[in-house]
Amino acid sequence: MLESAPAKRAGTPDEVGDLCEYLMSSRANFITGADFLIDGGATASYWYGDLSYMRNTMGN
Repeated sequence: MLESAPAKRAGTPDEVGDLCEYLMSSRANFITGADFLIDGGATASYWYGDLSYMRNTMGN
């Protein structure tokens, strides 16, 4: 499964924690009722196919 995701790796606990920290901060106080997929693009590649070209545009 990791091979099909654009990130080509598993996420780290720190990456999930970073999003949680942001959502708990005052910087995110206008965010309501949102879904955040923290899966390295696996869901997007499942629905939209090969997204490996995105790695080149994201500076990786």
